[in-house]
Amino acid sequence: MSAWQPLPEQLPTEVRHFVEQLRRLKDSTGLSLVALGARTAYSKSSWQRYLNATQPPPRQAVVALCRVAGLGGADTERFGVRWELAVRVWPRVPVSVGPSGDLSGDSSGDPSADAPVDPPVDPSVGSSARPSALPSARPSFGEPIPDMYEDDPTLPWWDVPEVPEPKPATGRLLLYAALFLLALLLVALAGAVTLG
Repeated sequence: MSAWQPLPEQLPTEVRHFVEQLRRLKDSTGLSLVALGARTAYSKSSWQRYLNATQPPPRQAVVALCRVAGLGGADTERFGVRWELAVRVWPRVPVSVGPSGDLSGDSSGDPSADAPVDPPVDPSVGSSARPSALPSARPSFGEPIPDMYEDDPTLPWWDVPEVPEPKPATGRLLLYAALFLLALLLVALAGAVTLG
């Protein structure tokens, strides 16, 4: 079992439970973070951020970990539900974990370092499109998850589900066969009449 950094005390319960479950799942594989990164589309440093609760993982990362761990459909679905619950309440500012496990901010002493920053706005769009402030409240259940934590559609090439090839229309195939036989019969009949 890995020696994990302690999770910050201020993490919401859902996030803490989800990350602990992810850590157990990762430990059950017996893989290092480097080996886990090699078997998924996510790097060692990404897995470190996900498993230390500094960044929420994309849903596909959770699915990839479930596949590597050999979990079936129902267990993978449970992890998907845990992911949804955790992402809804995940802290909106980056969390850095100090060596003692507490939340540590910027050590420069600059009070403006922790101030929220407006996201960049396209200058071609009018000033009315500029957001007034970052959302501070958590979305309630049923509301869409903020864009910041959108599901990342990245999948490794070996994990992309195979798309079944469309079956040919059997009715159309029978029609072509009947037309071919009719044309063959007409040619044979015309040949018999002509050569007579």
